[in-house]
Amino acid sequence: MRVEAGPPYSGAFLRDLETDERSGARALLAICHRMELRAKASKDRMEAMFRYEHEAKATGFRRVGGVDEAGRGPLAGPIVAGAVVLNEPIAGLNDSKLLKESERESLYERIMNDGHAVGVAVIEPEDIDRLGIQTANYRAMTLAATSLEPLPDFLLIDGFAVPGCPIPHRRIVKGDRLSQSIAAASIIAKVTRDRIMLQVDTEFPEYGFARHKGYATEEHLAAIERHGPCPVHRKSFAPFTSAAQTGSLFEESNMAS
Repeated sequence: MRVEAGPPYSGAFLRDLETDERSGARALLAICHRMELRAKASKDRMEAMFRYEHEAKATGFRRVGGVDEAGRGPLAGPIVAGAVVLNEPIAGLNDSKLLKESERESLYERIMNDGHAVGVAVIEPEDIDRLGIQTANYRAMTLAATSLEPLPDFLLIDGFAVPGCPIPHRRIVKGDRLSQSIAAASIIAKVTRDRIMLQVDTEFPEYGFARHKGYATEEHLAAIERHGPCPVHRKSFAPFTSAAQTGSLFEESNMAS
């Protein structure tokens, strides 16, 4: 297993600094030591995040994948699941929600282009309304995992077991912070969904989807009050279901139209 991340200087350079008494050299040596500590911490974290993959392989599984989703909670847009089988660890992987957008985008490109196996599934809002969010979530994860080629023989899944998934799997709570494979899947799912919502924003710019990605922010709720729901809204979610019952939400926009 090749583990990336290490100090960007040679041992000989460090030894030269250790014998140099000049103040600039001492300051540079201190910087190098801090960089070494950060590199070691990064390497240790990568190795720790492969613990569950190693455990699965120790029991006889050969091809271990990670699965995660993005978009369970929003009022609009699809739910997207990612599935990844890594061929080696990747420095910097973490729960996609804890990364900057630029970091997610960079890691997304690495995962997609460095020979790792990737599967993606998208469940559209109308199917979420028809199936219910939990079933839609299970379906997305199953479709993403079974689209991998070749199929994994074991899965690590973030959060919960997936009924109906034909591949043996283990659920890991907060798995996107504990498993490299799940973290990679979370990045694939989130970046894919964010890109979809940017496209949706060009079709329905009055809702601000590029900024909130369909989540229930004040801006989004205010836009729903003004314009009512659009085709990408999940009509089975509150506030739409409560509006159907009370007739109060969207009243102004309906009267104005």
